[in-house]
Amino acid sequence: MSLENLSINFATVRQAGSFGEIVDACLRHGITSISPWREHVAQAGLAEAARIVAENGLRVTGHCRGGFFPAIDAAGRQAAIEDNLRAIDEAAALNANCLVVVVGGLPKGSRDLPGARQMVEDGMAEILPHARQVGVKLALEPLHPFYAAERACLNTLKQSLDLCDRLGEGTGVAIDVYHVWWDPELEEQVARAGRNRQILAHHICDWLVPTADPLNDRGMMGDGVVDLGRFRAMIERAGFLGPQEVEIFSHRWQARPVDEVLGIIVERYDSVCQADTAA
Repeated sequence: MSLENLSINFATVRQAGSFGEIVDACLRHGITSISPWREHVAQAGLAEAARIVAENGLRVTGHCRGGFFPAIDAAGRQAAIEDNLRAIDEAAALNANCLVVVVGGLPKGSRDLPGARQMVEDGMAEILPHARQVGVKLALEPLHPFYAAERACLNTLKQSLDLCDRLGEGTGVAIDVYHVWWDPELEEQVARAGRNRQILAHHICDWLVPTADPLNDRGMMGDGVVDLGRFRAMIERAGFLGPQEVEIFSHRWQARPVDEVLGIIVERYDSVCQADTAA
């Protein structure tokens, strides 16, 4: 079985430790694609993280994360812009396929959801020229509506693709099954993203029933209700044949030994995550 199209998001295996330790764990299992978080890069130092990536021939499927544009005042919005510009430079240094952008929710004390969405669009427009200049694509990640107030005021693929269309070149979407599997317009919008080559990343996990904690109780692939084979077939029909990036925020999985977790991921990637050709 080839693991060429299996990527590990560092959020899945935080228990492994540092940037280098997570990479070592992935390599022990034959996994050579990763998606680091900025905290791991900062801990290692950007130059050291880039060295580890280059010397091990790793593919960086995404850098997590940019975004969080809305703020209560101009100073806060400017600080977010500056932080996103730094994130873009980090993604460039790591030769990442994209910078994943979780756009942010309502500013503290606000009830103005349209206003927050406008701040997101303004912020994206501000950072996009630099991203284009250094060759980093910006992947908007719509989050489940549960997160609309505090994490992401873009909650459907349609909203995200509409914004990409207004912004233009250098933008696209990260399609995470956890956040969009429920969407009645999913197939139509995935096809739309494919036509315009706007699928920049594909994240996988599963939705558990019941879910104890919408943030930290994501399921291992095959343990929940998402038909991952059909989902992957939809993605591939849209023209995206790139990696499936495993991103599992879960206290229960992060309490288990990292090699056990990675071993199960490899098995499930083979048994439940391959495209259903009958779909």
